[in-house]
Amino acid sequence: MKTPYTSTAIALHWLMAVLLFMTFPLGIYMHDLPLSPEKLKLYSYHKWIGVTIFLLACLRMLWRLRHPTPPLPRSMPDWQQKLAKGIHHLFYLLLFLIPLSGWLMSSALGVQTVWFGLIPLPDLVGEDAALGEWLKAAHKALNILLLIGVIVHVAAAVKHHVVDRDDVLARMLPFLK
Repeated sequence: MKTPYTSTAIALHWLMAVLLFMTFPLGIYMHDLPLSPEKLKLYSYHKWIGVTIFLLACLRMLWRLRHPTPPLPRSMPDWQQKLAKGIHHLFYLLLFLIPLSGWLMSSALGVQTVWFGLIPLPDLVGEDAALGEWLKAAHKALNILLLIGVIVHVAAAVKHHVVDRDDVLARMLPFLK
């Protein structure tokens, strides 16, 4: 293995992956439930995870500014390196925009976000039903874009490990050495 990621970068990557794999299906499941205490509880959990992802994205960005990513293998074609960097930039953007769009949507729909049921977050915009509906559509579209990006990301990582037999996946999963 040439240059692994730092332990902090690896921990943040996998923690965020777990949170995303929890909140995405939760968001799909809860959306069509009839209004009930259970639905409201699930919406709260979804928001808690979203705010946590937003905060972790901030932490991850700060970490990344001080600890650049290891270089990709020189054997990777230039187009693959550009695509990998583009997907990572898209992920950072989406990890900010998706929670922010959810928070804005809640604000516009008049439903305050309270992190872990303890810390009320300020409404970012005033109540506006039309804006809330637009933000709901934007939140959904951004999540679909993230899902597509994650599928490409996972497929590329597996391809590097199984087909190319390089260290790209092992840098994020050190036990694969």
